[in-house]
Amino acid sequence: MKDESRAVGARAASLLLRYPTDEVLAALPILSAALAELRAEVARPLRVVAEHWAGASPGALAASYVELFDFRRRCCLHLTYYTCGDTRRRGEALVGFATEFRAAGLRLVDGELPDYLPAVLDLSAVDDRGWRLLRENRVGLDLLESALAKEDSVYQHAIKAVRVMLPAPRPGDLAAAATLARSGPPVEQVGLEPFGLVASRPANRPCERDDPRPSGRVDTTGGRR
Repeated sequence: MKDESRAVGARAASLLLRYPTDEVLAALPILSAALAELRAEVARPLRVVAEHWAGASPGALAASYVELFDFRRRCCLHLTYYTCGDTRRRGEALVGFATEFRAAGLRLVDGELPDYLPAVLDLSAVDDRGWRLLRENRVGLDLLESALAKEDSVYQHAIKAVRVMLPAPRPGDLAAAATLARSGPPVEQVGLEPFGLVASRPANRPCERDDPRPSGRVDTTGGRR
């Protein structure tokens, strides 16, 4: 897949995985037109989500998004959760993600954690560091798509498109995903305070935000303003 086309795919997937604000929904016509630039196996699943958005009311989209991503343990958009859970190891993993954003000259806005999938996709659209993070966290993507499929969620198609843009999984990736699917992420409610959490959250709601509004946008001006 050409870099330009892959960048468009990353931007489209990022948009379609965000909280559906009026601003995000207003970009839907531009996004839908951009899908024509992508190969069919990437464009097709993204178009399923775009058409779902176009046919639903903003209120219904917002309510279902919050119910799915903020209250479903296994439908988490933060990639390190799948391999680290809420443990000290996750803090170390988040430092690695944050380092990649800084190295690319970008910074997160809205106070989101650096492993938030739409933000990582925005990074991927402008820098190969984002694709490396996605490859290294493919297990999380595999588990997320599986969880969304079990919920019969339209968002499973957006994750499918992201996975199509990555190299095929290695045997070790498949084995790790199978193990985590059986056991679930590790649990240890410590170590995340320096990375943007403002209050303790129940163990069964690791991705809940106090205010379920859009987040994870990347300031692509970085320090270059």
